[in-house]
Amino acid sequence: MTDIYRVDVEITAPVYDTEVTARVADAVTNLFPEADLEEGLGEIRGRAHSLDHFSELLHRQEILDTARAEFFDGREDGSFGFSLKKAAAFEGRVNFAVGEPDELGEIAVHVRVDEPSVAEYVDHLAPPTEDGTPIEPDG
Repeated sequence: MTDIYRVDVEITAPVYDTEVTARVADAVTNLFPEADLEEGLGEIRGRAHSLDHFSELLHRQEILDTARAEFFDGREDGSFGFSLKKAAAFEGRVNFAVGEPDELGEIAVHVRVDEPSVAEYVDHLAPPTEDGTPIEPDG
């Protein structure tokens, strides 16, 4: 049986006067190609209903444990949020923003999970690992 996930993803990235709006949009779509983008005053906003490509990047970069920690740290009720460095996103890489704010600003991501639970969706995006290898669920 295939699991069905119902999620709403909101993405926001600032566009500074020194930046080209199209490049900021490219940074967002590099990580979230499923997102429908809108240009607002000084920002790019996006909405999506899937994080499949983002999950593939987490697997490819072998940062599942880091991602899980960020997702669970940002968990609140039926949602979770995290921030990403915009400069890394320009290059198609996931780099979570922790500590000092990035000079180019950060891509803020908020994920509301309707089905299943947040924990189950996090397991789908970034499964638990053992020695860096995803653990396959029993069954």
